[in-house]
Parts: sequence; C-alpha cells; structure tokens
Amino acid sequence: MFLKKTFLFLSLILSTALYAADKADSLRVPVVTWDSHSLMFDGKRVVPAMGEIHYSRIPAEEWQLEVQKMKDGGITIIACYVFWNHIEEIEGQYDWSGQRNLRRFLEICKQEGLPVVLRLGPFCHGEVRNGGIPDWVFTKGCKSRSEDPLFLEYVQKLYRQIFTQVQGLQWKDGGPVIGAQFDNEFRGHGSYLMRLKQIAQEIGYDLPFYTRTGWPELRTPVPYGEMIPLYGDYADGFWDRNIDEATGNYYKAFNFRAFRVSDAIATEQLSYADDGVVKKGKEEYPYFTCELGGGMMTAYHRRVYLYPEDAYAMAVVKLGSGSNLLGYYMYHGGTNPDGKLNYLNETQRTPATNYNDMPVKTYDFQAPLNEFGQKNPHYYLLRKLHLFMKDYGETLAEMEAVFPCEQEIPQGDDSHLRWSYRQKDGHGFIFINNYERLKNLTDKRNVQVEACGIKFPKITIPAGVSCIFPVNIDGIQYATAQIIARCEGNIYLEQIKGVPTVIAVDGKVLKNVKARGLSKPVYKNIYLLDSETAGKLFFNDDVSYTVGGEVAFRKIQEAGTAREITIGAQKVAEEPEDKDFEQAAVYTIDIPQQRDGLLCINYYGDVARLYDGDRLLDDNFYNGREFQYALWRLPENCTQLQLRILPLQPTMPIYFPREAQVKEPSEKLNRVYLLKQM
Repeated sequence: MFLKKTFLFLSLILSTALYAADKADSLRVPVVTWDSHSLMFDGKRVVPAMGEIHYSRIPAEEWQLEVQKMKDGGITIIACYVFWNHIEEIEGQYDWSGQRNLRRFLEICKQEGLPVVLRLGPFCHGEVRNGGIPDWVFTKGCKSRSEDPLFLEYVQKLYRQIFTQVQGLQWKDGGPVIGAQFDNEFRGHGSYLMRLKQIAQEIGYDLPFYTRTGWPELRTPVPYGEMIPLYGDYADGFWDRNIDEATGNYYKAFNFRAFRVSDAIATEQLSYADDGVVKKGKEEYPYFTCELGGGMMTAYHRRVYLYPEDAYAMAVVKLGSGSNLLGYYMYHGGTNPDGKLNYLNETQRTPATNYNDMPVKTYDFQAPLNEFGQKNPHYYLLRKLHLFMKDYGETLAEMEAVFPCEQEIPQGDDSHLRWSYRQKDGHGFIFINNYERLKNLTDKRNVQVEACGIKFPKITIPAGVSCIFPVNIDGIQYATAQIIARCEGNIYLEQIKGVPTVIAVDGKVLKNVKARGLSKPVYKNIYLLDSETAGKLFFNDDVSYTVGGEVAFRKIQEAGTAREITIGAQKVAEEPEDKDFEQAAVYTIDIPQQRDGLLCINYYGDVARLYDGDRLLDDNFYNGREFQYALWRLPENCTQLQLRILPLQPTMPIYFPREAQVKEPSEKLNRVYLLKQM
C-alpha cells in the first residue's frame, strides 16, 4: 500500500513537472539575434516587413482593426514613434489616456502576435510640432538633443514615463517590444546616442536590439554593435525646397545600388556626399530600412502626388540591392490629435524643426492604409512581396547582391534595363525594375538576363514592370514569372502582364504558360496566378467599396479677399492661418443618418478645412486627390458639417502635380458623396 501511494505520488509529481515543462516551452520567448546578414529568431533567418503606424494619430477604438489590416497586408513588425509633446505637452502633466494610451496599443500588438520597435525620441520629427519636443523644453535654457545635463534630466523623465507603459511588455517578458530607436536623423556625436541608451537601460529597458537612423553620418561613431543603423529612401519629398516636378535625387531610389544611404531624405536639413560605396564598417551590419516611402505627405509648398508603383518599385529595388528588412514610412496614415495648447503640426513658425508647413490635422501620407484605414492599391502590390519575404526570407537572407548593370543611371535614362540578382551556392533571385517615377520608360525588348550560370530566354520587359524571377528555387530552374509564395508543398507564381511565362522544371521547358488561378496547377505543384489573385493570396479579403449616394451641400458664403501668400523662415510658401479662413468660401454639408462610410469631397482650391461647429476635424492641401473624412468618427448629435475652401491664386509659389486642376484662380466644390465598404 505504501509503495502504491508512493508510486502515485511520484507519478503526480512527474506529470505536474511535464505539464509545467510543456507550458513553459509553449510560452518560451524566441531568442532574437542578428549578424551582418539578418535578424534571426531561434537561429532561423527572417526578412521582416516593418510598417510604421502612429497610435496617437488614430482613435483607440480603431486600433484593433487597423493592426489586423497591417498583419493581413504581410507586415511582421510594427514601428511606432512615441511623440513627447503628445504625452507631455504641458510640463509635468502626462497624458496616456484615449488614443495616447501606448500600453493598450502594445497589448493589441501582442494579441496580434506582432513585435514592435518603439522610436523613443526625444526628437522624432514625424512632421510633428518641434519634431515632438514640447515647447516648454525650449524655455529651460538647455541645449536640446545634446548631452546637456538638464536636457538629459528631462529625457530621463520622459523615458521613465514611457517605461510605465512598456514594463511587462518587453520581449523578454513575452511582450511585443523587441527593439527601440534613439532620437532620429541625428548628425552629432555618437556619445549622445550612447547616453540615451545608457539612460534607457538604467531605467529597465532590456531589448534584443537597438537602432538608429543610418543618416546622416555621425561626427563620431557609436561603438560597433550598440545600435543597428537603419536606412530609407523616398520616391519624392514634400521637404524639397524646389517646386519643380521630379526634382532632386529621388530618381536614384529606382536604381539598384550597393550604397545604403539615400541623399534624397530630409534634404531641407541634411546634406550627403554620395560616393557610391558602402562605407567601411557598414557592411558589418545587416542592411535594414526603417523609412522606405510607403507614400508621401503634402507640404503647403510642395503637393506631392504618389502612385502605387512608386512604393512597389522601390521595395523591389531595395530587396534586389541587398536589404533584408523592408521598413515602410508610413504604412498607415493618421490624423493629428487635438493639442491642449497648440496645433501639433510642423510649421515654419514653431520654435524648432520648422522646415515645412504641414496640414494641421491630416497625416494621410498616401500610405498603403490611408488616414482612415482604407486599403490603397499598393497595399495589395506590397503584400505580394511580403508573402515572398516570409516564405523565402531564410533562403534570401544570406544571398549576396550582384549588380550587373550600371548603379548610377542618370535621371530618366532609358538605355538600360535596371536589374540585379542575389545568389548563394547556385540558387538565386533576379530582380527587375523598368519603372521610374514621372519618367516614361519604354519596353525593353529582346533582353537576356543571367544568374547562377542560368541564361534566361530573350524576353521583353514592358514599361512599368517590377518583378522577381527565381533561379534554381524549389525545383524550378528558372521562370519568367514572379515568385510569390510556397505553402504545403505548393509554389505560387504571378504571371507578369506583357511577359510570356516560361517555366523550366524537371528538365522540361514549359512555354507560353497561361494563368489558371488557384483552381488547377499549371504543372504538378506549381500554380500561376494573375496579379489580382496574387495580391490577395491566402487572404479572405472580400472588401470592396461602392458609392453610397450623393450628399447634399450648399454654398453659404463666397470667398472674400485673397490672402497674401508669404514666404516663411525656410524660404518656402507659408500655409494659411486660422484667421485666413474667415475669407474662405463656405459650404454646409448635410450628414446622412448612416455613418459607416467615408465622406468624399471632390473640390479644387488651395486649402480646405472641415469643421463640426467650431472644432476643426480635418484639412487638406489640394493636390488633385479627393478630401475624405470618416463619418463614424462624428458625434451622434452632429447633423451638418461646414467646409471652408480658400481659392487658388495666380502664380502661387507652390508645386502642384499633374493631377491638380490649377489653371483658373478660383475654388469650387464639385461633388460630395459617400464611399461605403461592402
């Protein structure tokens, strides 16, 4: 009896121990490391897609759905600024409520299984007033963004406050916070960044990795391994001082290049010496981006209009140039929250970071997910790349980039097919780009590419095409179709419009293969999809939008005396102030009872503002796109909105894109309608 009881007792202990071990293993946090190639989770190489979203620019009740949309789009890491003046606009009064509740946002990211890189500041930029540094800091007699002890004392308080939101949600705790960035676009001594890191770690930040922006070049370096430098590129820039079309060096973003630093970012404040090579020491770090333009804002003086192909072609080029983390700025647009003392947008009249005049409220950024979460076309375009990065990242990560064509192709030069390949041990991927923003590149006929000893057949690459071809991947010797994903032994390719599909597999060459979709493979386990199906692969996305009817509006005030457009401290045109809208044309817009759609305002003019009574809801710098607003954000008792439009003026010192109608100095509200989600 004693032995039986002893046996039962020991069995209970053993089963309890095994249960605890199984539970502990299921809750075990993957070990995150990095080397010169990539991030690794438990030793497995990954090529993440990182998307920027600013929680404090989105109502808290929308966070869950919007984070899910990012995940559905293939985003595997969230990046997010923590704007100091969003949480401590008034000294000593911290506000973590509502849409400023960082902890709640992080908990949602944890629920969705998405790691988060927090960009802690103290300086962020992000087109926020003073780059995020509160006005009161500039009254204290300390030098901001420096090792001034008084400034660092304020930073310590800030970091400690942020830690109250982060504590228990760090990666080591099973939380989502996997990394942190210190400051942003800093060009001084690396010792300042190291002091920020020291302050953070003394408070309790303990993360797998830390980052900094890899531009501009620091005056003195940060010790190796302390912070991974992250890079970026944009197709165009609102910050450019020039008001001509296709200005600057943005065209270089469409060339495959070994050089990591863009000389087109923040050109209103930074300058670069582009020597075309990776500087010594940089090759010891992985090539990651944190600011690849998912879109672009409009500044008052420069109204950039972005196209879906801009973001997609840049992303293909960055992968083909060796990048092993694509970080998009922005991936999701937003709306500036109401300030307690001031508007929270960047302007030329603020104490610091006064390079541009930005809209007061909107931060739409023409991103894959717009200000109100609507999926723009490049959401689906980029998703194809994200599927590829997820399924082939482990293979791609160690592949070296090879540049068979010129890396410094002049702007608009149409004499080259831009391409590169990445390869290792006879396996590879060919990256092709025949697109440059605002330039009409032509079809490239009878071109032949070669990688890993495999010559492709001569083909035509149509104008506007950006794609990735496999070489000795998953049994496919080569294919003139874009490789998208693999799942349960099946391989999914996309048929590129205008390119005859040839697949060499199992010693056979299948020519002129036609897309059959998901219903039937074109050969054994190989599926060939059209572009729309490829963008929605493994995604039950039946969302569509339909016009929900016209919305009544009427004009109640003609525009008065036109304001004088002044040139600001940064030598570009200044945006209008509140008082200027007293002379605007005024319209009333009747709000329908159903409020589940977007209000679409088709107008032309200089600037439009939408009000609920005296409260400014949103604004728009006219660039040819419609002005939209989410009706679900309105209070129930709101039945009418007021729209104020300032007229266009002759010879405005402003860049307007081709899509804007600016021939006649005037304003006009053409149409107001609902766009409803089906």
